[in-house]
Amino acid sequence: MPRTLVLLSTLTVLTPSAFSQTWEREDVTFPSIESRAKDLANKPYVAPDKGGLPDWMKNLTYDQYRDIRFNPDQALWAGDKLPFRAMLFHPGYIYNEPVRLNEFTATHTQRIRLAEAFFNYGPLVKKHGDLPADGGFAGFRLHAPLNNEYFDELAVFQGASYWRALGKNQRYGISARGIAVDTGSEGVKEEFPQFREFWLRKPDANDKSATAYAVLDGPSYTGAYSFKIEPGEDTTVNVTAVLFARKEVKRLGIAPMSSMFWFGENSRRRFDDFRPEVHDSDGLSIRMSTGERLWRPITNDTNKLEFSFFEMDKCEGFGLLQRDRRFSAYEDAEANYHMRPSLWIEPTSDWGSGRVMLMEIPTTNELSDNVVALWEPKETPKAGDRVEFSYKQHWTVAEDPSMAGGRVIATRTGLHDWQPEQRTIAVEFAGPNLEKPDEKPLQALVQGVGPNAEKIKISGVAVQKLPENRWRVGFQVSPAAEGGKLADVGQVELRCSLRRGESEFLTETWVYRINP
Repeated sequence: MPRTLVLLSTLTVLTPSAFSQTWEREDVTFPSIESRAKDLANKPYVAPDKGGLPDWMKNLTYDQYRDIRFNPDQALWAGDKLPFRAMLFHPGYIYNEPVRLNEFTATHTQRIRLAEAFFNYGPLVKKHGDLPADGGFAGFRLHAPLNNEYFDELAVFQGASYWRALGKNQRYGISARGIAVDTGSEGVKEEFPQFREFWLRKPDANDKSATAYAVLDGPSYTGAYSFKIEPGEDTTVNVTAVLFARKEVKRLGIAPMSSMFWFGENSRRRFDDFRPEVHDSDGLSIRMSTGERLWRPITNDTNKLEFSFFEMDKCEGFGLLQRDRRFSAYEDAEANYHMRPSLWIEPTSDWGSGRVMLMEIPTTNELSDNVVALWEPKETPKAGDRVEFSYKQHWTVAEDPSMAGGRVIATRTGLHDWQPEQRTIAVEFAGPNLEKPDEKPLQALVQGVGPNAEKIKISGVAVQKLPENRWRVGFQVSPAAEGGKLADVGQVELRCSLRRGESEFLTETWVYRINP
């Protein structure tokens, strides 16, 4: 029978692997974490020590690293039958900047130290010597009885300031991160600040959510973060952050997210692959304070970096969504793209004016994230500024988190050999707003916007009822100049929505870019 050790008045039971941990009296609160971040900002930036790990850890291959598995019996709080458990990631491989982990209660805290007993080392791993006593970890993951009584993975924090979460019956896909610094900015290198230290709150028996704090550190910003993670059909993460600017940057991205899009039903550039579509997200959704909702399908049709900016006085929500939930859309029983979550951001503080940015990186495979969405404030903080914001993440499979009532479900486009200068576009809509009987017919509003809008002609606009309560808007785009070529027009932004009469808009606005 395993021994136990009880320390202090909290009656916390420690497993044999945790004998080196020592509880200390300390009140861990978000203001105390903010104070740490502020103190850090007043000091020169010091890069994490990558040389602190032994060579055998730093030289681990991908397969060797995967052969190191956390021992579930050693999970934090497993022996206490609490609603959450935490498991830890071994340092090494590409994770050579160890992260400090701490556990805390209402009255005490303790450092969690790297210990061999936390892990099972498979036959591919050849250890050389003891683990460094102050080695830290590569991150952690939270578990909860998400789908049944088994403690499934709920959220993962690993690498720089990245994390991912899951709702019920979801599979990992899109990622979030603390902040984005100079993402896509010309002439400067993007920074990737790191969560240097975490504090994991030991849950109470009746807790419905897990709480963690973190300190972020980077060349330009430090920060304090609070995460309140509540599992469910849609798992939500309430994020509160306070940043301190060491220096001014070109672009600060709030609530950034990264995803993957290789090709979809709207893609003009096709690849030799048996699957109809391959992506973690297929569009950017935005809810503006004016009441308008936007839907921008993601594309991968060019060989250059693409940016889209959506300016507004106030953002009421945005996110990268995976709308197509049919298995037949992907035909991939291993990747399960139809089960990957959308990530919807709901601001819970006043972000002020600014813009949502979408960055699309051209790719020829599905191996890396190539899509970024973020909120960029209108005013970039100056050195010494304090920035506070909060938001709620929804890790969801909902088709319409912006609550438009009528949503875009497909974008299709193509050229015919006999009409090489006329592109046909079909936009399909669905939703409860379109299912209500009404004597007024549906009307499509289709228009070009931007500097090249006058160079195109939109013709043949038609609205067609389809099976399964879908509606299709079809139209053609051609050069306005007689005998002109589409290739000479340049980029054109198109907008399309459905309405009844002149003012009753029933759907979100489809926003799409045509490249030559």
